[in-house]
Amino acid sequence: MGILDIFRIKKFKTEISELITEKEKLIDKVETYESVINVEEREAITIKDLLNKLRIKQANQEETIRVLANDILAKQLKVAELKKEVIVLEDELLYQEFGVYTPIYKFAKSEDYKDKLSQIRQKQKDMIKNKTAATCTTSWTVNGSMREGNKMTNHIIKQVLRGFNSECDSFVENAKFNNFYSLKERIEKSFYTWNRLNEVNAISISRYYLKLKIDELHLAYEYAQKKQEEKEILRQEREILREQAKVAKEIEEKRKELLKEQNHYNNALSRLEEQLTANITEERKKVIEDKIEEVKQHLVDVDVALKDVDYREANQRAGYVYIISNIGAFGENIYKIGMTRRLEPLDRIDELSGASVPFKYDVHALIFSDDAPGLETALHKAFEKQKVNKVNNRKEFFNVSLEEIKKVVSENHDKTVEYIDSPSAQQYRETEMIKKQNQV
Repeated sequence: MGILDIFRIKKFKTEISELITEKEKLIDKVETYESVINVEEREAITIKDLLNKLRIKQANQEETIRVLANDILAKQLKVAELKKEVIVLEDELLYQEFGVYTPIYKFAKSEDYKDKLSQIRQKQKDMIKNKTAATCTTSWTVNGSMREGNKMTNHIIKQVLRGFNSECDSFVENAKFNNFYSLKERIEKSFYTWNRLNEVNAISISRYYLKLKIDELHLAYEYAQKKQEEKEILRQEREILREQAKVAKEIEEKRKELLKEQNHYNNALSRLEEQLTANITEERKKVIEDKIEEVKQHLVDVDVALKDVDYREANQRAGYVYIISNIGAFGENIYKIGMTRRLEPLDRIDELSGASVPFKYDVHALIFSDDAPGLETALHKAFEKQKVNKVNNRKEFFNVSLEEIKKVVSENHDKTVEYIDSPSAQQYRETEMIKKQNQV
């Protein structure tokens, strides 16, 4: 073996040694990489398990949300259904929602409503008696017995009608101007509810029986309204009679006062005329004659006053139309236009200024007319659309200006009328000043 071969062997050994070293390094790297990969694989498995758990939890939560959403929807539908069935008792809501009632029956007297109401209720009793108020379309048997089946059916029909009638009676009893239409819906809802609940029994309330219940609601409500209207008319008639009695008493007292005054002046005239026959000086005679003329003038005035009293007693249409306001109670441009036959019309204004209003009325005009009711009617008719109360025609308040009133008066009255344009409203204005002072 030559030196060259030895050198080559040595070189090979060195290379082999380097390759072994390199291999060991590579093995270490592979082992390191495998260790890292194992750790990452374990972490990946852990993350995967966690993701699976989160997906399961999310699915569970989504299911819970879906169930809750369905439950909420069901409850919302139930609430909406209940709202249709519940009678709203809060007056504020009722006032916002009610419509103007349109009468179905237009009888002149409450007794006519009462008679018609009795007829409707008798028809209901007849339908129950004839077994047409509620019927069953199936012939049931109980334990094979048709007789027992009929007995059961009659018992259920009786219970159904008793429940329906009880609800309807409550609605009719509680009907008011602001809940009428909601109660009408309640009767219809009750009808459909009772029929739906008894579908399984093949039992249903007659639609004609429902119509009679609706008719009863209309009649009962209109009957109550008519009675109230008649009470108001009677109250007004009593007020008219009281006013007539006061006028008659006032006229009688005025006549007595004038007759007494007339008698007084006649006696005075007699005494003065006797004095003229006595032996007196010309100067004294002149004084007595002047007094006689003065007394005669008083007698003329009394005679005129007596004729006026007789005229007012004989002419039932003579009187005063008054234009008054109360800005403290009703505000600006609200006028009461009324009529009185009193000899002293301010007495009537004082009565109106009683405890029912916080401040006294201010008088803008007192218009004497031989036909006071005619003038009052002309004014009311002219301002029909400006009525403050558009339901009760007996209320005499109008939202107009004083200039508009003057114009209509001049068109219907040929005499000069004195007006007070600005009301003094003393107590109201003093009250406002006190309120301002208290705020300082």
